[in-house]
Amino acid sequence: MASKHVLEGLIRWSTRDRWADRFDWVLEGHLVPTCEETGIEIEQIASTIGEDLFMSTVWACAFEDFLTREFDGENATDDYLKRRGWKESASIRNYMAALRKSTMSLYEVSDIVPDTSFLARDLLRDTEPVLVSERSATRSLKPWDRIAARVVHVGSRSQIGGGLLVFDHETSELLVAAVRKLESLSSEEEQELAEANGYEFDEDRFSDLSPTDRLRAITPMFTTFWLVDAIDRIQSPRIPDLRNAEGDEVMLCEARFPLAARTTGRDIRAALEARPEFRATSSKSWSWVGENRSAAKPAAAPGHDGSSRKQLTFETWSDEDRLVLGDIRLESKTLVLNTNSEQRCSRGCALLSDALGGRLRHPSVKTESIEQVMVSRESAMPNQLDIPEDEQRAIVHDYMDRHYRDVLDQPVPALDGQTPRTAVKTEGGRMKVVEWLKLMENRTAKHADPDNPMASYNFAWLWTELGLSERRE
Repeated sequence: MASKHVLEGLIRWSTRDRWADRFDWVLEGHLVPTCEETGIEIEQIASTIGEDLFMSTVWACAFEDFLTREFDGENATDDYLKRRGWKESASIRNYMAALRKSTMSLYEVSDIVPDTSFLARDLLRDTEPVLVSERSATRSLKPWDRIAARVVHVGSRSQIGGGLLVFDHETSELLVAAVRKLESLSSEEEQELAEANGYEFDEDRFSDLSPTDRLRAITPMFTTFWLVDAIDRIQSPRIPDLRNAEGDEVMLCEARFPLAARTTGRDIRAALEARPEFRATSSKSWSWVGENRSAAKPAAAPGHDGSSRKQLTFETWSDEDRLVLGDIRLESKTLVLNTNSEQRCSRGCALLSDALGGRLRHPSVKTESIEQVMVSRESAMPNQLDIPEDEQRAIVHDYMDRHYRDVLDQPVPALDGQTPRTAVKTEGGRMKVVEWLKLMENRTAKHADPDNPMASYNFAWLWTELGLSERRE
């Protein structure tokens, strides 16, 4: 990524009277749609997302857009190179000239080599993936990230410009859909688009332009989609809507039953082991199990509660492929039931009361939301067990191996309720599985701290297992 100092001369040149008003006009074009969408003023945008982030993303994208624009046949980059280019080195002049001809687009990132390069696949134009020589950005980008950027070709080398916007998958999909929709605009709508972005289509219609020229005409859209999403995340932080297999909201519940007088552990074991719902896992612990995997009902559809939060399913299965509804353990004079929803906790308490009758007293119930769990874990971080990093990594990776091997045989909503192994049997299904794998791999890499063992987990075996290795490039 080109550092800001490379363009210092151009930046100073843009503050001259001849160009300052024109740049301000371009910058407003990148900001006004966001103001209309969010209801905030232009002056509030930088303070809302942070001055540093604003300058390194929004301002940088607008400035690079300005450097490619023509105003009555004049261009700031051409003007600067003609009048002050002699002050710059040959490499910087070549970079400025290449940036002048560049176009912003949306790319999917893969094959990241830290401090060296990554592969960029254009999601808006039918072109071959480009190997981008890059150092700084490779340290933060994750596999399958989607970024809006300018790929600048200088000689045989390709690099990205300074304006880089990292999109989440959902926002990037909305952007792609919006760009595709522009191809069917009416003449009046095209004229409004042209006026808003300072372009004149003359006799040509927007749909008749080349894919590259279309992107030049709608460059501010990239900023708008990214900025609206960024402001929304700041103003309304999102926590995934976690549900269990029955569609209940995930809530960690613990019910503690004091044992009645003269009740022994032998009494508890005998009563629980007489019921098929309870499977012993040790002399003092049991699993409360339900239906097998094939008979389990899928969780409720996303958005059933009217929210727009991302919905994820959280569940545990036994070695016998049975749904684990709760865990039971016997402590000193107390029987403890743990479940992942309040509904299950109520059912489990009723079931234990029925099985054990007068051997148990009335339970005390404690619940903890996902938000509360996150806060408590953060506060507990300094007190983590001192386990060597390699052992932590081995434990976490082993768990993830087992988890994802199970997932391959589970119905996945993103695959229309099919299991991944079933979905790959058709070409349409294979395409959906590829997108599902990319999204899963990207979210794991993105949401894990760099020091977290999850961040180094290798998903390659999943692609191989499903016969999709060649599509991981």
